[in-house]
Amino acid sequence: MTTATATDFAKRLDQTAEDTEALLAKLLSDTLLPDEIARPKRLMEAMRYSSLGGGKRLRPFLVVESSALFGVPREAALLAGAALECIHCYSLIHDDLPAMDNSDLRRGRPTLHKKTDDATAILAGDGLLTLAFDIITRDELHNDPTVRLLLTRALARASGIGGMVGGQMLDLAGEGRFGDREPVDVARLQQMKTGALLRYGCIAGAILGQSTPAQYQALDDYGRALGEAFQIADDLLDVEGDAAALGKQTGQDAALGKTTFVTQLGIDGAKQRVRDLLAKADSALSIFGAKGDVLRAAARFVADRKS
Repeated sequence: MTTATATDFAKRLDQTAEDTEALLAKLLSDTLLPDEIARPKRLMEAMRYSSLGGGKRLRPFLVVESSALFGVPREAALLAGAALECIHCYSLIHDDLPAMDNSDLRRGRPTLHKKTDDATAILAGDGLLTLAFDIITRDELHNDPTVRLLLTRALARASGIGGMVGGQMLDLAGEGRFGDREPVDVARLQQMKTGALLRYGCIAGAILGQSTPAQYQALDDYGRALGEAFQIADDLLDVEGDAAALGKQTGQDAALGKTTFVTQLGIDGAKQRVRDLLAKADSALSIFGAKGDVLRAAARFVADRKS
């Protein structure tokens, strides 16, 4: 990756984070939408606490950059990215709860249930989940209702039973939460729990841009490779990372007895797997030529991140 590409990537990542922050602040304002009766103050404050003022906004960035390959209007891509980010933020709120990972810190601040209480955290997560589907169905995303339907269905499947939520269940079962520890297929678990939302960020651009089947498949392959690389990097950070830089506790996986890529492959094996995945991601983007350089940089960013 050239210095110019790295600089361009960093600027675009920061700009998308800034734009996403502004859009989420607007979406989570106290202004009522048609058919809404009230926006309870405590609920809105909790949703804003967990959604604003932090995060790299990688998932919206993937939506924006995959959409840019097809000339999709940035405003439409940002809306789809905001919907995805709402799902991501809701998942973090619920994941942090005592019944799940029982975490005290998130992004260097108390987790929402520590800041407020469990009930408020649960409802804030529920609110963000349902808001995501309000956003992803809006007319402003695309004038073709079929495109909006495909976006919505893909988001539901990435988020739900066969995606993130199902992956969370497999993760807990692997910890022995429901009796004896169940065998864990780490690759499949990752594809569901973490990878599904990252992959959605990549294919959303193909859906919005009404891509060819070959272009869709390329972004699908890229998204799967990026998602796995992200999870391996996360597993490595839990072992080797600095808690202050991460903004959350390290060593959580070992404390909970989780099976991870590191426990299965070892540190050196996990790092080699990341290198292989970067090559796979790079190859998948070949169909886009130089237009894919920003997404190539995103894969390297994911693999090399320290927080």
